[in-house]
Amino acid sequence: MVKRQTALKIRKVHRYLGLFLGIQFLMWTISGMYFSWTDIDEIHGDQFRRDPVDKISYTDLISPTKIKAKAISSLELREISGEPYYWVNHSQLVNAKTGALKAEISEQDALQVARRNMLPELKVKSIERIEEVGSHSEYRDRPLPAYAISYETPENIKAYVSVKDGTFQTLRHRDWRWFDFLWMTHTMDYQGRDDFNTIVLRAFSLLGLITVLSGFLLWYISSPSVIKIKRRSNTKKENKN
Repeated sequence: MVKRQTALKIRKVHRYLGLFLGIQFLMWTISGMYFSWTDIDEIHGDQFRRDPVDKISYTDLISPTKIKAKAISSLELREISGEPYYWVNHSQLVNAKTGALKAEISEQDALQVARRNMLPELKVKSIERIEEVGSHSEYRDRPLPAYAISYETPENIKAYVSVKDGTFQTLRHRDWRWFDFLWMTHTMDYQGRDDFNTIVLRAFSLLGLITVLSGFLLWYISSPSVIKIKRRSNTKKENKN
């Protein structure tokens, strides 16, 4: 039989661990429910995008050998404001008809790229150029600088276009931001959100395991059925002796 003093200590540890971890357990449960009940395609904002994006064909393009570059390791054909451009070596836009270099795209170019990718009924509210973002930004880990294009919608939609290469990067909206916040509470990565190996997460996971095990231990030492079985076993041993 476990001494009463020991049982009280185990109960106290279990109670305080549960109180300390309760909020995080609640956030894990809420975020897990949200993830399981939401459509990930809607979170990505696919319902606000053209599908498929219209592709444009061109003729009379210059040969890549005429591009002024030391050596070409990669080459992509892109359309910006109705004009074809080569994206050379992941670093330079070159007009595919004239060979002229394009240092970066303009606001009008970015709006045209967004129009090709977003639903036509969406109305642009504003556009701004962003040079840097923080680790908590909804545009983190994406090419900079970029244009952020806001739309007049209840969902507070924003589309992002890279200034350097004119590519449509991503869109963000209200539900994605909720998802991102809950993902942060789920992973407990309060810096970049996507690291599953943080010390905080490991510590809470270990403490959670201890809380569960202490609960099982409490049940074992306080269960009337277990106590009866132990008493019967002890009585049989005494009778044999």
